[in-house]
Amino acid sequence: MSDLSYVRTEMLPQKAPPATSVGVVGWLRENLFSSVGNSALTVVTGALLLMLLSAILPWVFLGIWDAESLADCRAQFAEMYADGRTYACWAVIADRWDQIMFGYSFGNLNEGLYWRPLLGLALILVALSPILYPNVPRIMYVATAATLFLYPWLIWGGSIWGPLTLAMCIIGGIVAFRFASQVMITAFALPVAIVVTAVLIMVVMGPLSNGLASVAALELQPVPSREVSGFVLSITIGIVAIVASLPIAIMLALGRQSDLFIVNKLSTGFIEIIRGVPLITLIFVATVLMKYFLPSHIDLDPVVAVMILVTLFTAAYIAEVIRGGLAALPKGQYEAADALGLTYWQAQRLIILPQALKISIPGIVSNFISVFKDTTLVSIVALNDPLGISGAIRSNSDWNGIVWELYGFIALVFWIFCFSMSRYSLWLERQLQTGHR
Repeated sequence: MSDLSYVRTEMLPQKAPPATSVGVVGWLRENLFSSVGNSALTVVTGALLLMLLSAILPWVFLGIWDAESLADCRAQFAEMYADGRTYACWAVIADRWDQIMFGYSFGNLNEGLYWRPLLGLALILVALSPILYPNVPRIMYVATAATLFLYPWLIWGGSIWGPLTLAMCIIGGIVAFRFASQVMITAFALPVAIVVTAVLIMVVMGPLSNGLASVAALELQPVPSREVSGFVLSITIGIVAIVASLPIAIMLALGRQSDLFIVNKLSTGFIEIIRGVPLITLIFVATVLMKYFLPSHIDLDPVVAVMILVTLFTAAYIAEVIRGGLAALPKGQYEAADALGLTYWQAQRLIILPQALKISIPGIVSNFISVFKDTTLVSIVALNDPLGISGAIRSNSDWNGIVWELYGFIALVFWIFCFSMSRYSLWLERQLQTGHR
C-alpha cells in the first residue's frame, strides 16, 4: 500500500497583513467603523464636534491680547470685521493675570513679592517628591520636613524664628518619644511625647522666638490672612488638605475597623457627622459662627480655620475609601501576618496598609481632585479665591461685562492641576501593578 502522506520541507514566506487592518485605516475600522451602529455614531459625533469647534476655535484664536478695556476690544473688532463679529478679549488676562494667580498681596500691588509664592510652590514640588517617587535620595526627606515650616513663612511673612522654634519644639517631642520608648512601656511613649511637645510650644516657644528675633531680626513683610488670595490661596488650602488628610484618614479607617468599642464608635461618629454635613456649611461654621463660642481674646484666623475644616472633611471621605480597600483584602492576609508573629502595627505597616492603599488609589486621588476644586467655596466667607478675584475684576468699569475669558482661564489652570493629579494616579497604579497586565 503506497504512502500518500506529505510533509512540508520548507516554510511559506510570511504575507503582509491586509491593508485595511493595519495603520490608520485599520485603527479607524476597528475603533470607529466596526459596525453599522458604530459608524453612524461616529458620523453624528464628528458632525457635532465639527460644529462646536468651528464656533469655539475662531473665538479663541482670533481674540485680542492688546487692549486697555473691554470697550477697546470691541472697538478693535469693529474696525477689523465689518459684519460686527466679536471674539475673545484676552487682554483682560494679559492685564490681570497676576491678580488671578497671586492675589492682591503678591499681585500687581506688590510686584516685588512674586518670588515668595513661586519659591513656595517650588518647595512644595520638592517636598512632595519623596512621597510621589519613593526612590529619590534620602536628603529629599529633609527638604520635605523643612517645607512644612518654610512655606507658611513665605506666604504669611513675619519673623522666621517662629517657624524655626516650632520645628525645635517638635524635634524635642520626637526626642522625648525615642527616650520614653526605651525606658518605659512603648504604649506610654506617644502620650509622653505629645505632652512634652505641647509644653515646649506653650512655655518655651514664645520667649525663645522673641529672644532670637531680638538678636537677629530675620523677617519678611507680613501678609494678613484675608489678603492671601487668588490661586495662591487655593493651592495653599488644597495642598494642606491633601497632605494632612491622608494620615488622618488612615487612622480613622483603622479606628472604624478596630475591635475597641470607644475607638470604633468615636471614629464612626466623626466620619458620619462630617460626611453628613455639606462642606460649605462647615466652612461657614468654622469662620463665622465659631468665634461666638470662643473667648473674646482669641482671634480665629479665617484661612487656618478653613484649612482645618477642609482637611477634616477630606479625611472623613478618604477614610471610607481606605476602609473599602481594607475590606477588599482577603482574610488570609491578616492570618498570614498573625502567623509571622507580627504586632498589630507591624502587620498594618508591612502587609495590610500597602495593599489596601494600592487598591484605594483611584478613590483617594478622586477625592484629592474634588477637594482642590472645592477650595472655590471659600468665597462665601469673603476669602478671595480665583473666582472671587474674577468677580472683583468684572466689577471694574474697564472690564465690566467680560465673562467667558476670565472663567475660561481659571478653568484651564484648575484643569492643568487636576489632570496632572489624574495622570500621576494612573502612573502610580502601573508602577504598583503586580497582577496580570
